[in-house]
Amino acid sequence: MNIILMGLPGAGKGTQADQIVEKYAIPHISTGDMFRYAIKEGTELGLKAKSFMDEGALVPDEVTIGIVRERLSKSDCKDGFLLDGFPRTVPQAEALDELLTDLNKNVKHVINIQVEQEELVKRLSGRRICKVCGTSYHLIFNPPQVDGVCDKDGGELYQRPDDNPETVTNRLEVNMKQTQTLLDYYGKKNIITNIDGQQDIHKVFDDIDALLGATATK
Repeated sequence: MNIILMGLPGAGKGTQADQIVEKYAIPHISTGDMFRYAIKEGTELGLKAKSFMDEGALVPDEVTIGIVRERLSKSDCKDGFLLDGFPRTVPQAEALDELLTDLNKNVKHVINIQVEQEELVKRLSGRRICKVCGTSYHLIFNPPQVDGVCDKDGGELYQRPDDNPETVTNRLEVNMKQTQTLLDYYGKKNIITNIDGQQDIHKVFDDIDALLGATATK
């Protein structure tokens, strides 16, 4: 079962990915993990990726696709995989289709976790950090016992500049524009399913599980 998991920052992809890979025993493959592994192993493509990353430059698609090909060719992917964070663009999606054809595989599901922008801003801008110990809190999901005060050492809690609502909103709008082209691409292939990510996290997984379970029994 080959799956691509999509969703804007704050939609809860990480939580759902953990449950999917546990239930269906497939590897969770993120771009960052693939890069780190290739660099650690000292592969030719890993070293190429590192050279770009060290310069603060984007890793070219041809290098990224090569690393993806190496990862998806490994034995733990024979029964399926969950791709997270890749592809990010339509050219990457087209390249992924080509390499999967070469590997005699295809994408079975593209799961898009949908959350309204207003809710995402609340989620992403609610983080607070202790100035003393660095403990992280969230005003909605993990609030401190006393507003603005760290439970552990009484330190003052602050909001990082990149967590303020305006910055978060700008970041989301950039992501939304990029994501929409991919949603359109996979929509034309009729393999995308939108999941309501504003439900309780357990209900979100129930919906995903129902989708994947129905496929697995066919």
